[in-house]
Amino acid sequence: MDTTSNEKSDEIPEFFLEKGKNTDKKKPDKKSFGLKKKETEVELKKDETSLIDADFNRNKLFSKGINRMADEKLEDASHIFQMVLRINPNDVDALLKLGYCRFHLEDYTESMRAYDKVLDIDVTNADAWNLKSLVYYERKVYGKALDCADKAIDSDPTFGMAWYNRACYLSMLNQIPESLDGLVRSIEIDVKNAKRAVKDKDFMNVRLEEGFKRIVEVVVIESLRQGYHTIGAIVWTTFLDKEDVIKCLTRLMKKGLVVKHEKRQVWSTIDTYDLIPEMANKIGTIKRGMLGIPSKSISKPIKNLKNLAEAIQLIRTTIDEEEVEKTIEYCNLFIDTEKCGQEMIDDFLEEHREVRLIKIRLKDKGVDFLQDNKKKMLAMFENMEISVTKKLRSDLAGN
Repeated sequence: MDTTSNEKSDEIPEFFLEKGKNTDKKKPDKKSFGLKKKETEVELKKDETSLIDADFNRNKLFSKGINRMADEKLEDASHIFQMVLRINPNDVDALLKLGYCRFHLEDYTESMRAYDKVLDIDVTNADAWNLKSLVYYERKVYGKALDCADKAIDSDPTFGMAWYNRACYLSMLNQIPESLDGLVRSIEIDVKNAKRAVKDKDFMNVRLEEGFKRIVEVVVIESLRQGYHTIGAIVWTTFLDKEDVIKCLTRLMKKGLVVKHEKRQVWSTIDTYDLIPEMANKIGTIKRGMLGIPSKSISKPIKNLKNLAEAIQLIRTTIDEEEVEKTIEYCNLFIDTEKCGQEMIDDFLEEHREVRLIKIRLKDKGVDFLQDNKKKMLAMFENMEISVTKKLRSDLAGN
């Protein structure tokens, strides 16, 4: 596990700016202070402006810190996040980003202090537990690193990178079967973890295991799916050794998943490899033209799921912004069988009925119904989005 590489930035969740939350202020008692009504209103307006300014300054600083991180100016970013924490010492996002900066500057003591502060605020924060595990990993205290990764997973069982890190720590502790189980779980959540694993030195202890060979097969199949059909191209895209690629292709041909062809060139022939048509249709393929521009061929089930995911994002936005007419319009996306209706009937029948009811109620009661049921509606679509995302990942991995 190379925690100093650019890849680690992928493991740190992206934190978006939050809307400022005004703390409740007690209205001045104009009788006790002898204030006229007009003077009181001026004071209240000043208090409100100061609160808005505080949130504005926080968000501006936080955004500036993110930009410094993107420019790899981590000392500057650390200073900026410390300024954010002067505004609010319990700003979780700023603490996590500060810990990340100090971690990559190899200031592990300050990094750990930031993560511990987050856990003092919220002991179930999965990001803090996962990032804390990396500090122990750098210190080669793999047992404590594993314990932190386990706590991250307890807080969020779908946290793919926490599962991946857990697999790394188990490998370092030579717990091979458990390491492979964790790695497989991380790949089920995010197939990109398979490609990450084949070049990760932390899995040297498990490379000869049959389970790891199957993970290599997933990586090679994904390379073929993306339109890379020669051994050289597969080596280049997967970072596998040429020998490992050849062995893997041989296993896949024996399993009847891959076929080999001879492509005639001007002066010679070259071996190319393709997925069998049944698998290509199942997972979709990308064809590459002469200019190297990919042209995606997506299987119909995956295309339907992607359409459903997009529809969910659209309606969540209109519900959140309380746009009644747009919400009614987007309800039709989930009802019409020519759009996402059939997918809803097949996989989300109860939700399909609920959307139809929502549409009727919105037409009858308008914004009042939307405001009264906003949280419930958003929760329903959020749960649907989680299910659709998991199914998409599973289908794309060929499960």
